[in-house]
Amino acid sequence: MTVTDPERGTLAKAADENFPVAPFFLPRDWRTDLMAVYGFARLVDDIGDGDLAPGGADARLLGVPADRADDRLLMLDAFEEDLRRVFDGTPRHPLLLRLRPTVRRRSLTPDPFLGLIAANRQDQLVGRYETYDDLLAYCELSANPVGRLVLAVTGTATPERIRRSDAVCTALQIVEHLQDVAEDLGRDRVYLPAEDMKRFHVQEADLAAPTANASVRALIAFEAQRARDLLREGAPLVGSVRGRLRLLLAGFVAGGRAALRAIAAAEHDVLPGPPKPGKVDLLREVGPTLRGEG
Repeated sequence: MTVTDPERGTLAKAADENFPVAPFFLPRDWRTDLMAVYGFARLVDDIGDGDLAPGGADARLLGVPADRADDRLLMLDAFEEDLRRVFDGTPRHPLLLRLRPTVRRRSLTPDPFLGLIAANRQDQLVGRYETYDDLLAYCELSANPVGRLVLAVTGTATPERIRRSDAVCTALQIVEHLQDVAEDLGRDRVYLPAEDMKRFHVQEADLAAPTANASVRALIAFEAQRARDLLREGAPLVGSVRGRLRLLLAGFVAGGRAALRAIAAAEHDVLPGPPKPGKVDLLREVGPTLRGEG
């Protein structure tokens, strides 16, 4: 398959994720299909965040006029139309063309893909979350479909594994929100529940400061513990599978744990920039995760 520039730019972002997307040790067909799923998920997030490559190539591929390329809702509508062509027709965007054989080979359904699009639509319309339950409902759209797709691609989905996977994916989404508080605020989004901000006496103006005050740090520590608890709830997913899939899933959990350690090492001051773990930090977490510790 010829790789286009928009396709290459989107797939290259896999190297910057907190967790391994399609590591070398997986069977080639798994890597191919996981990268196809990643390409979809990354592109829909880039549309929703306004992070598409300049020049309007993605808009042209989706049939959106160049002067409307900044209309994110219009772009998401066009992307959903092209997604539906994956299941019934020939999609226009190369990342969706890449996805089509994966969908057929793994008998994937539209639902998880539509969930990711719905989450990005919600981002255009909802910038604040009143309660933790409201945030969990958002994560059900924005994060959990990814784990479900991994289980579907690898042929290992069961109700119990899906439940554990949802816990891990929600945790990873919360961790990402904690890392990106300042960046999200710049997009007029706050993923810290308003009820928790009130409890810890945190105002939005505090989140715009160069460094976090004691109240913000306490709030971040509180939300980080919630993510840690979710990772602990979901971690038995790793032990429920065998072989190379077990190592992949351990990488997801370890990535979340390493990111939480990085946040703690920064004394929960996430405002100067996202605290990110290094590769050594991630590898240090893999062993205990495989052994069912932590």
